[in-house]
Parts: sequence; C-alpha cells; structure tokens
Amino acid sequence: MRHIHRESHRSGRIGWLRAAVLGANDGTISIASLLTGVAAAGASHDSILITSVAGLVAGAMSMAAGEYVSVQSQADTENADIEREKRELETEPELELAELTSIYVSRGLDQPLALKVAESLMAKDALGAHARDELGITETLRARPIQAAFSSAISFIAGAVIPIAAALLAPSTRVAEVSSATALVALIILGGTAASAGGASVFKGAIRVAFWGALAMGITAGIGMLFGTVV
Repeated sequence: MRHIHRESHRSGRIGWLRAAVLGANDGTISIASLLTGVAAAGASHDSILITSVAGLVAGAMSMAAGEYVSVQSQADTENADIEREKRELETEPELELAELTSIYVSRGLDQPLALKVAESLMAKDALGAHARDELGITETLRARPIQAAFSSAISFIAGAVIPIAAALLAPSTRVAEVSSATALVALIILGGTAASAGGASVFKGAIRVAFWGALAMGITAGIGMLFGTVV
C-alpha cells in the first residue's frame, strides 16, 4: 500500500509571522524604551504609566495603519499585474503560450516538453499559471492587508503589555530597571520563538532581537537622563 507523503512548509506562515513578530518586537521595545526614558527623566510613577498606556494605544493604531497601507500597496500592484495578464491572455493567447513555454525551457525542460506543459497548464488555469510562473504571485504568498494590519496591532499590544505590567508592579524607584530587564527577557523568548517558527537558529534569533532592544532602551534612557538633568 502506498503512503501519502505529507510535508509541512513554513513559507505559508510568512505573511502573518512577519507582521506578528514585527508588532510584538515593536510593542515591547518601543514601550519599554518609552518607560525607561520617561523614568530616567524623573517622572512620577503615575505619569510613567499614563505615558505608557498612551504609547500602547498610539503604537497599536500606527502599526495597524502602517502595515495596512504598506501591504495594500503590494496587493494593488499584484492586482494590477494580474489584470494586465488577464487582458493579454484574452488578446494575445499565442504570445502568452510562447512566453510560458520559454519560462519552462529556461528552467531546464526541452522545447517539446515545455510546450506540452504550458499547454496543459493553460488549458486548466491559464491566469493561475502565468501569475505563478511569470509574475511570481502565489495564493500562499499573496498580500493580505487586513490580516497583516490586525496581526500587527494585536501583537503590538501583546508586546507592549509586558513592560507596562512590569512597571505597574515594580517599586516606584525601580521602574526603569524592572521594566527594561523584563523586556529583555521577553525579547529573548520572542526572538527565539520567532526563529524557531521560521526554521532559523533560535540562539541567533534571540540574541539579535535582544541586542536591538537593549540598544534602544539604553539610548532612550540616556536621552531621558540628559533631558531630566537639563530641565
């Protein structure tokens, strides 16, 4: 009895994974940096928390809007290319067949076999064949603006809650230290998890994210201390 060989690929996760990782990283790093900077400037505990919550709301909306506009632009480009390809298939089917055949020849098939493959695919789904093999557009990797915007906003909030919760529970004199340390631990876990989901090195993913997070918080704390001293 023949067994079906099932494979699981990570490429299908690219769209939502990229948006989710970006949002969570941004939420944790930006809010932790904001907390650290404001605390270093000498603000009160209540002011720090209010600033953090305002930053969470503004950041989540900004991430959603930015991700939607960016991915929608990609989607518009893809749709325009597909519409153009559809018109060319209606008006110049012979040229489109020759074009698809040449693509398969360039990939290693001989001319007769490439022509036969192109004819078979175009008979079944001409637009799909050209979108995939000529334009590089597949259903798995299609731009999905609403999904990307929603993922970014939710993940930003999830990431931002971590330093805010730490600041809420921390002693008023140790807000910066507790929030930054908690954020670093969260970033290490997040970076490792994202790398694992994408099939990359867990260690490298964790260190990469933690490094940039520490750098952002360090610079922001320095600016906050300088600002607090001057004011």
